[in-house]
Amino acid sequence: MKWPKACLGEVAQVVSGATPKSSVDEYWDGDIPWITPADLSKLEGKEVSTTARRITEAGLASCSSRLLPSRSVLFSSRAPIGHVAINIVPMATNQGFKSFVPNPDLLLPDFLYWWLRHDKVYLQSLGRGATFKEVSKEIVESIEIPLPPLEEQRRIAAILDKASRIAELCGTALKLSHAADKSLFLHFFADLPEESDLLLEELADKRSNAIRTGPFGSQLLHGEFTDSGVAVLGIDNAVNNSFEWSKRRFISHEKYEQLKRYTVYPGDLLITIMGTCGRAAVVPDDIPQAINTKHLCAISVDRSVVLPEYLHSYILFHPSASRYLSQRTKGAIMEGLNMTIIKELPVAVPPVSHQMAWLARRKILRAASRRAQSMSASALSLRQSFSYNLLEERGA
Repeated sequence: MKWPKACLGEVAQVVSGATPKSSVDEYWDGDIPWITPADLSKLEGKEVSTTARRITEAGLASCSSRLLPSRSVLFSSRAPIGHVAINIVPMATNQGFKSFVPNPDLLLPDFLYWWLRHDKVYLQSLGRGATFKEVSKEIVESIEIPLPPLEEQRRIAAILDKASRIAELCGTALKLSHAADKSLFLHFFADLPEESDLLLEELADKRSNAIRTGPFGSQLLHGEFTDSGVAVLGIDNAVNNSFEWSKRRFISHEKYEQLKRYTVYPGDLLITIMGTCGRAAVVPDDIPQAINTKHLCAISVDRSVVLPEYLHSYILFHPSASRYLSQRTKGAIMEGLNMTIIKELPVAVPPVSHQMAWLARRKILRAASRRAQSMSASALSLRQSFSYNLLEERGA
C-alpha cells in the first residue's frame, strides 16, 4: 500500500527567520544561538548545536525571528537552497531559512530531515527570483511529502542514520589514509639538504618537448571532439591529486596525427595550470593513447634521476615546494601557474634508491587507501540506494 501524502504546512509549522540590526550592539553577543546558511555549509552530520554568532533576548524581540525549539528541522531557503539540519538546542535563524516545527503526532524530525536531503534537487528547482533564487514560505507550505506511520518513519530514519554513519566512518578512514601518505613522505624526505636541489626542468627527460602544455586556440576546437578515438586529458583527470577518469573526451585518429607532439605517456606527471591550479597526478601505466589539453602541464621525467611518484608527492607535500609556489603565484590577477614557474621549481632530489625505498612503503599505504576509497564509495552508494527505496519508491 502506498503512503498517503500531506502538504508540509499541514504537518509542520513553517517558521521564517530574520536578522537584528547589526548596528545595535545590545542585540549581539548574547546567549541565543543564531544560525545562517553559512554555518550549515561547514556542518558534518545532521545535528547542530553551535553557531558562529549569538544574539540577545532584545535582539530576538527586535526582529521577526523566533526561538525554535530543539529538534526543529532547519532548511536553508536561499543562498543556497537545500542545506538541512536538526538543532539540538533552541536557536533562532536568519532570513535565509524556512524551518519546520513538526507536529509530533504526524511527522518525525529525523524522517523530514532525510526526505529533505533526498529531494534536494527538486527543492532547489522551486526557487524563484532574478537576483538570487529563494523558496518562499507559501511554496514550502504547499510541498507534498509522503506520510508513513510514525513507526515506519522511525524505522526509515534509523536505517538512513546508520547508512550515513557508515559513510562518515569510511570517509574518515579515507582522510586518515591521505594524511598518512603525507606523513610517510615527510618522514623520508623532510630534511633533505639544499645542495641536493635541482630545477624541475633539469629533471625532465632529455627528449624535446618533455615539459609541455596542450594545444591552444584553433589547434583544437570544441567541435572537433568525437565520441571515440584518442583520449584528451583535462583538469578533471588530475583535480583530486590522483589520476581519475571522469568525463571522457576524444579526438579522431586523423586529428591526433596533427597533435601527437602533445602525447601523454605512462609515468608522466600532470599539473593543472588553469582553473584549479597546482593539483597533480601521475599518469598510470595502462593509459590508452592520449593527449593533454592546455589546462594541463605534462612532464616526462628522467627516471634515472627522479621517480614521477616522488616528484608528485614533493609538489603536494614538501614545505619548500609549497613555499615556492605560494611566493611565485602571489599577486597574480588569478592565482595560477605557467611553464616558467613550473620549470624553475627547486626540487630536493635524494638518491633514487632512497626514493624507491619510500615508494615500496607507499605502495602498501596506497593499497589500504584504495580499499578505504572503495568502501567510502560503496557506503555512499548504499545510502543513496536506501534513500531512494525507502523515501521515493513507496511514497510515489
